[in-house]
Amino acid sequence: MTNRLRLKPLGIGWLALPGAGYLVLVFALPLLALLASSLFDAEGAFSLAGYGNFLGDSYNAKVVWNTLKIATSVTLICLLIGYPAAFAMARAPVAVQGLMFLALILPLSVGVVVKSFAWTILLRSNGPVNALLLQLGLIDEPLKLLFNERGLIIAAVHVFLPFMVLPIFTVARQIDSRFMDAAATLGGGPLYRFRHVVWPLSLPGVVTGCAFVFSMAVSMYVIPALIVGDRYQTLPALLARAYLFMRDRQAGSTMAVMLLIIAVSIVLLSSWLGRRIEARQQRAQEAA
Repeated sequence: MTNRLRLKPLGIGWLALPGAGYLVLVFALPLLALLASSLFDAEGAFSLAGYGNFLGDSYNAKVVWNTLKIATSVTLICLLIGYPAAFAMARAPVAVQGLMFLALILPLSVGVVVKSFAWTILLRSNGPVNALLLQLGLIDEPLKLLFNERGLIIAAVHVFLPFMVLPIFTVARQIDSRFMDAAATLGGGPLYRFRHVVWPLSLPGVVTGCAFVFSMAVSMYVIPALIVGDRYQTLPALLARAYLFMRDRQAGSTMAVMLLIIAVSIVLLSSWLGRRIEARQQRAQEAA
């Protein structure tokens, strides 16, 4: 009986081998090949020239800055829009919540290319957005919303907003509204209740949503290519140019590794923050 109990967990563990093998084959091995490509030149000799050339070029530093700036701007705007939307959806009646959830999920069925092309129509000088602003008297002449940062941020926020709303919604629906009532009974105003009750309890969803949006925004290629073209370079666009046009495999692999480092760093940071927040909440519950 003892031997059977010892073998049972091992037998269950074997069930994870197909999935683990698939992940190794599809993700781990290509990443290792990508890393190896960045460390060897065209002749097959070991070389760190790719990293030296990339880090030593001021133009590449500007491109990395552009990439991080756009990703940060998109993440913050998605948070400002998605946070109240998630709580509104969590507190809405069941029927309204279903409609809001459908409105949030349905756009995900449309490809990024289609949505980006749609924004090129909406944001052009004679497009519906400028026409509406002119009709309302908010502007005197059409705004330039294409081929610049503003148009890129608008389109990216539209694409990535659901990935901010859904994690916050998942956490918001678990927050007991009686906490707010208790804080109000003890004399806490709306701002105090938000800062000391709602915001701390919703932080796990905020951290997850920010990690999702930033990781996707920092690596987006299709949206910048269609909205701004070559006028505003980001790291994924520079990576694609190195592979497709310059045929420089080491330079492209180096940029891909740098982009991967940025994305993985954000994921690790969010994981660390999530553990810290969870541990702090557990200590607060034990103290209470």
